[in-house]
Amino acid sequence: MRVLVVNPNTNIGVTRRIDLAARAAARPGDVVRTVPAAFGPDLIVTPADSVHAMQGVLAAVDQHHDGMDAIVLASFGDTGLDQVRARTGKPVVGIAQSALTQALAHGPRFSIVSFSPSVQASLRAIVAHYGLLDHLADVTVLENSMWSDPGHIHHELAQPLLQLCQQRAKAGGIDSIVLGGGPLAGLAQNFAPYIDLPIVDGTTAALHVLRAMLSE
Repeated sequence: MRVLVVNPNTNIGVTRRIDLAARAAARPGDVVRTVPAAFGPDLIVTPADSVHAMQGVLAAVDQHHDGMDAIVLASFGDTGLDQVRARTGKPVVGIAQSALTQALAHGPRFSIVSFSPSVQASLRAIVAHYGLLDHLADVTVLENSMWSDPGHIHHELAQPLLQLCQQRAKAGGIDSIVLGGGPLAGLAQNFAPYIDLPIVDGTTAALHVLRAMLSE
């Protein structure tokens, strides 16, 4: 399986985190090529950011998709999903839809945990886009969070995010936790031993979804 993974923002540190998560989910013989958007915002937060990012995603796909079997869009807004499918004719999945699908495999109720109130509305919006609000218990985010660079969110906020996941799991009423946001790629694997619920990583889920699609 040869997979192009596109980070729809331009941050190199976030791209590196997504690449590591994708490679961890790959199997021997798989080829993973991870690239950032060709241009656009450093972090996608608002609907305007998403619109701006989509053109950078399309430019990156045009440049890198030759020779690839499938494409992963690694922002939690699934930025440009329909447009990339139409443009390439290849299997394309987003990390949000993949993560939500995997969460529902664990049971009907999930919570999304993320790093900032600034992304809360967009996370709820993507769940609504896929018609899954009845399954969403809540979107739980770190309040007053700060980071030096989007690429550093992964380690600068790891401990408070783990504690937030533990608190949400202890509160009950859910079957799984989804980590929301491209900058959190790979953290689910680190958190899993310390949380008494399944915890879902979108990049990992996307690789699993593509593997199933390509094997049909």
